[in-house]
Amino acid sequence: MKPLTSALLITLGTGTVLAQTASPIALTLTLFAVKSVTVDGKVTERLTANPGNVLPGDLLSQVVTVRNTGNTAVKNIPVTLPVPKNTVYVAPEASMAVTRTEYSIDGGKSFAAAPMKKTVTVTENGRSVTREVEVKPNEYTAVRWFVSELGAGQTMKLGYRIQVK
Repeated sequence: MKPLTSALLITLGTGTVLAQTASPIALTLTLFAVKSVTVDGKVTERLTANPGNVLPGDLLSQVVTVRNTGNTAVKNIPVTLPVPKNTVYVAPEASMAVTRTEYSIDGGKSFAAAPMKKTVTVTENGRSVTREVEVKPNEYTAVRWFVSELGAGQTMKLGYRIQVK
């Protein structure tokens, strides 16, 4: 299987994140490889920033640092981060800030809070039936957070985990 480079994954996400905001908000995107390691008999995670090559099945953490470089608080900051191509969304990053979060399944054209629903048409007993089903997290194509307020000089980290296809 051909490895993907983390630079490719970061490039796919960075442009959209940076285009979302104007000064005084600065955004920095970091990609981490997530590996389980045993330390002193306990299984723990090791995060490696900006890994070289990644392979199918590798677990990654994509984190955006939001920083207010201005002298006053900024309110209602939307931060959108696409799920990079060749990856699938797994879960929110547990150690990150908690804020209102919405998800997209159409490449960022529309967003909704989880659990999301979608309408599908299936064939049952030879007849087409329309049903509403829950969207699975691996169908998410973008994540949008709303930072209610970020004080002057403050930073906040937002992120999620993805798996390489």
